[in-house]
Amino acid sequence: MGIKDILKKIEDTEIPEVNKVAVAFSGGLDSALGIELLRRKYKAKEIVPITVDVGQGDEEIEEGKVKASQLGIQLIWLEAREEFTEEWIAMAIQANSNYLGYPVSTSMTRQLIAKKVAEVAVANNCDAIMEGSSGKGNDQYRMHNVFKMFAPNLEILVPVRDFDLARLEEMELCREWGVPVTEQITGGDDKTMWCRSIASGAIDLNQKLPEDIWMWYQPPELASDKGDIVELKFKGGIPTALNGKDMPLGYIVPELNEIGGRNAIGKIDMFEDGIMDLKSRELYEAPAATVILKLHRDLEQFCLTKDEIQFKSAVDQKWAYLIYHGMAYHPLKGDLDAFIKQSQKVVNGRYRVKLYRGNIDILERESDTGLFYPEIRSIKTGGFDQRMCADAAHIRGLPFEILAKRNKKS
Repeated sequence: MGIKDILKKIEDTEIPEVNKVAVAFSGGLDSALGIELLRRKYKAKEIVPITVDVGQGDEEIEEGKVKASQLGIQLIWLEAREEFTEEWIAMAIQANSNYLGYPVSTSMTRQLIAKKVAEVAVANNCDAIMEGSSGKGNDQYRMHNVFKMFAPNLEILVPVRDFDLARLEEMELCREWGVPVTEQITGGDDKTMWCRSIASGAIDLNQKLPEDIWMWYQPPELASDKGDIVELKFKGGIPTALNGKDMPLGYIVPELNEIGGRNAIGKIDMFEDGIMDLKSRELYEAPAATVILKLHRDLEQFCLTKDEIQFKSAVDQKWAYLIYHGMAYHPLKGDLDAFIKQSQKVVNGRYRVKLYRGNIDILERESDTGLFYPEIRSIKTGGFDQRMCADAAHIRGLPFEILAKRNKKS
């Protein structure tokens, strides 16, 4: 489709009348184009662009500021890095966050950002909110749910979806209107310290991946020859120290991204079933999350009872489902949080592991609240009189004896 056809599609699309519009502005292609559409198509009288720092990194933040300057807009800057780290990532670790192999991250940031933007929109008497989701992805649902929770009376504008724009059409519009674009790979990326999403929804089935798309990850053939020994301490299910140094989670995660990435850890290439139940091939880069979640699950096996572990696995699965499906502020999510947090009081311990060419080998474990007592359980020790179990085994076998009797009759 040529630029004339794209412009005609824009012209022919009916839009709501808006005056003052709050914009979730990242500086990416979608939000930058949205600013220009507000001027050219919506004829908005006032634009309130809002950028929320959720740990996407100084480079991306600076790029967003440069884009804002080029577009002639004055950003409202909101700092939410600590909140995202200490509340959202911490909870994701305690919940063993995993949706079909994806350590939920973008699905968390979108909802945190949406809440912050909605609150600013209401406080500034805006009559609409704009965000840059497409009609083929998941973020439109996540942000819509949160906007309706915290700014229920405002009009929601999603121009990529509402004008039915394909990615290449967006880029053509940007060229026509002089909107600055710095996208290196179609679909761009979404980075937080917990997980980086790469070209979401734009990766073909057997597409060869450029070698330079990774931020932390090194393939095995380029990884460290010696590997790294890492020590991680947990308290209440959350990492509190790295290599013997107490530090906040917001410092542990970035350092582990560097260490894990150079040891070929953290690449995720998977099929994902989105909110619309349509499959896409998704790429993620999450070295720290891969290491921390593996050790946290092992520590729970160490410290929790069998019944807690089995029940919590279902709770964790539902927790990840709610986050992924844009239900972070649903009452059930708060209910699940309460159970998860209660379970973590005894999830304390220290791990020493070797990271080497994609492998995470546990070298040492210890916990003062663990339930591993070899002096009782090990076959190498006495522990208890084994003859006591004969009667128990007989009783536990009675149902099978009864089944055998029934099977003889049939």
